[in-house]
Amino acid sequence: MNPDLGFVHRYVPGEVPDRTPLLLLHGTGGDEVDLLSFATSVAPGAAVLSPRGNVTERGMPRFFRRRAEGVFDPDEVRRGADDLARFVVDARRTYGLAAPVAVGYSNGANVAAVLLARHPGLLSGAALLRPMTVLEDVAQPGPDAPVLILSGAMDPIATVADARRLAEILRLGGARVRQEVLRTGHGLTPDDGHLVARWLSETEGGWNAGLGRQGSPDGA
Repeated sequence: MNPDLGFVHRYVPGEVPDRTPLLLLHGTGGDEVDLLSFATSVAPGAAVLSPRGNVTERGMPRFFRRRAEGVFDPDEVRRGADDLARFVVDARRTYGLAAPVAVGYSNGANVAAVLLARHPGLLSGAALLRPMTVLEDVAQPGPDAPVLILSGAMDPIATVADARRLAEILRLGGARVRQEVLRTGHGLTPDDGHLVARWLSETEGGWNAGLGRQGSPDGA
């Protein structure tokens, strides 16, 4: 049984020592097992840390509450991200993890972007799948933090234009952002897995050389 670190979570030890750990962050209504098979496909052998969102909205787990669909309370967003950051700090110490790369979908992608900004050094980078801009002051991910944004051309929830705005905010903070647009809607497709796997493979050398992996578990 996993220790109580403030979030229900799943931890899978790594089988390949040089692989950067993954922090999996599910979308609304998901849980700690939702992205496990995705992680196995994109980074086989990597250690995996997968928390369940600790707030609910109409009974569905999330990482922060909304005022309404697409309407966010900045204080609630910051609170949710800071709670998650404390969990990641404790989990890194407990499990002996290097700074993980976040793989977040929808609500999980949104909170991952805020984590990057508010807690530099906590993460090695992030793959943000169908993110939105939930805070305008997201601006300090740390120098050269690699970020992949995957948007859906037909996504009515997280639009391409909004994701581009997030990309620019992150770039202003020093992140190296790549955004790609898939011919799909809000749901994940096999192309997401292929693109994340390729991006992880391309950036793994930088992490192994020290990019994002030497940060203290305390983050910034």
